[in-house]
Amino acid sequence: MDNNNRNNQDREDGLSDKVVTIKRVTKVVKGGRNMRFSALVVVGDGNGHVGVGLGKATEIPEAIRKGREDAAKHIVGVALDENGSVSHDFIGKFGGASILLKRAPEGTGIIAGGPARIVCELAGIRNIRTKSLGSNNKQNVVLATLDALSQIKSPEDVARLRGKSVQEIRA
Repeated sequence: MDNNNRNNQDREDGLSDKVVTIKRVTKVVKGGRNMRFSALVVVGDGNGHVGVGLGKATEIPEAIRKGREDAAKHIVGVALDENGSVSHDFIGKFGGASILLKRAPEGTGIIAGGPARIVCELAGIRNIRTKSLGSNNKQNVVLATLDALSQIKSPEDVARLRGKSVQEIRA
């Protein structure tokens, strides 16, 4: 089974998953070194829900499975507009990484670096511009993107919080 088929498989729960990175990690103990693998996995339904998980195990497939299970437990909702983009610009931060998400009109596509692109694709975003700022550590960039997407509010939410109509908010 080739790598792309495994990463894009739709499971019985309707979630697609992609492996962002696999690292070999080592723990030095009295008897020598313990080698393990750490897998950063992103899952999403392509319809406004996305999650990120980290799995560690002695074998790569097991680490990916654990990462997928962890990601499925930490799914967040994403507010999308009618263009399949975010409703407003936002900066997400995690650790040393920051990411700027900018609203984009229809036909723009996903303009994003590797880790942020995976999160946006699996969230169901069709049009967005992003810029990674600060650290380029893949795990921190993915978590900063998830932070930004989870904090974006729809115009309906903002109108409800302010006690106004959506037309007043957009004006």
